[in-house]
Amino acid sequence: MSTASAIEVGTKNSAVPATIEHFKALFNELDKGNLNKLQAVYSEDIRFQDPFNQVAGLDELTHYFAGAYKNVISCRFEFEPAVATGASVALPWVMKLRHKRIRGGREISVDGISHLEIEDGRVSFHRDYFDAGQLLYENLPALGRIVRWIKGQAG
Repeated sequence: MSTASAIEVGTKNSAVPATIEHFKALFNELDKGNLNKLQAVYSEDIRFQDPFNQVAGLDELTHYFAGAYKNVISCRFEFEPAVATGASVALPWVMKLRHKRIRGGREISVDGISHLEIEDGRVSFHRDYFDAGQLLYENLPALGRIVRWIKGQAG
């Protein structure tokens, strides 16, 4: 009896493992200066959503990431093994982020998971799930004080 790797669960699609690897590599080298690399991983009609926004199309996604990466000092991801069922992929991660406006540029960690749909070797749907509080509210100076005060009042 043989055991399938995590990315071979469900119907096998040979483009899925390679696309996942390209996706992971992209997000560990992406910055505001190389957003043209998005087109190597995403389809022209990509649909993207995260806790802050929802966009459709590669041009809108590029514009959204230009704003998101504007004040990023560094961003890298520690990816867990992906689980794929056909062309649908769940990819857990921990983002290690240094941002000019968050915690004085010190590194923070944010846990999340990406749901991807892959068609013809490109990501056609991408939704990120993460705790916006873990990213922002706990790490912005004024909001952090408010959150700590509220937690203190509740306890």
